[in-house]
Formats: sequence, structure tokens, C-alpha cells
Amino acid sequence: MELTRREFLRYTAGAGAGTALGGIVGLGLALTPARAKAQQLRIKGSRTVPSICPFCSVGCATLIHVKEGEIVNIEGDPRSPHNEGTLCPKGANTLQLHHNPHRVKQVMWRAPYSDRWDVKPLEWAMDRIARLVKKTRDEGYREKNEKGQYVNHVLNMGSLGGATLDNEENYTIKKLMSALGFVQVENQARI
Repeated sequence: MELTRREFLRYTAGAGAGTALGGIVGLGLALTPARAKAQQLRIKGSRTVPSICPFCSVGCATLIHVKEGEIVNIEGDPRSPHNEGTLCPKGANTLQLHHNPHRVKQVMWRAPYSDRWDVKPLEWAMDRIARLVKKTRDEGYREKNEKGQYVNHVLNMGSLGGATLDNEENYTIKKLMSALGFVQVENQARI
């Protein structure tokens, strides 16, 4: 069997790491207390704020640790009957929502057939959405059906809610969509 230099380095590094780890475990050394101590140092002096994970409809409870106005840690709340202190991979990375340098924090708009994104003010985006909703609603609005019965509905628009919406948000969205005459109002949880 011919062994390349790269394979030799890979195997020896793996064997060395395995031997070192085996030696540590064999001596009775456990890394768990060191990890717990590092965690305690990171959140020492922070204020704990209970919250809910924003990702899905389960509503896992979280504990957010805030120090000097900055979020320093997010973990599962062990008091919660839903998740008992555990979080799924997405929930465990909720901290990235706050500290991701690639997160877009402004309105980005790409005109039809354009090859670039433009930064627009929030007011411009809200006005544009309101105008387009009004225009589309007016185009599809039906006051009466074929039998002459009042229906006051819109069939050319719909609403699909996501699983991260809570009951209050779903209630408000349903009320708004019904007021606009929407018939197709769904939620991801039912599909």
C-alpha cells in the first residue's frame, strides 16, 4: 500500500489525538467541569431574561443572558415542560440572529430585470406594499357571487402564516386578512 505524505500526516494526527484523549480519560480527567466553569465565567454578572425560541411553533423556553446591554449567551430553560432545558440545533444557534455580521438590517429591493439590489427606506417599502395590496385587492374584489348573494371577498390574494407566529400574531393577521376580504388564509402548521 502506497501512502501519500498527506495521508501519513492525517493518520498520525488522528492517532496522536486519539492517544492523548484516551490518556486523559484513562487518568480519570473529565472535561465537563472545565466546560461548566467556562460557561459560568461567560455569564457571570449577566442579567437573565426568559424568552421563547423564534424558530418553530413548539415555543421552547430560553434563557437569554445580557451583560452591559449585549446578549452574551442563549440557552434552553430547564423549567420548561416543552424542552426541559434542551434546544434543537436551530434554537441552540439563536445567538447568531443577534451577532451575525451578514444579517441584512435594511430594506433591500431589486427592481424587475435588475442585476443588483438597492437600499431603500423603510417608509418607501411600507408605502409600496400598501399600494400593491390595494391595487391587487381592487382588481380581484367581488361584492356578489353569480347568485346575487353578497360575498365581499377577494380570490386573487391569500395569506400563508409561518410556524413561528404566536396565537396573538395569528389572530391579528386573520382579522386583517378577513377585513381585506381574503378567503385563502392558511398557516404552515395546517399544510
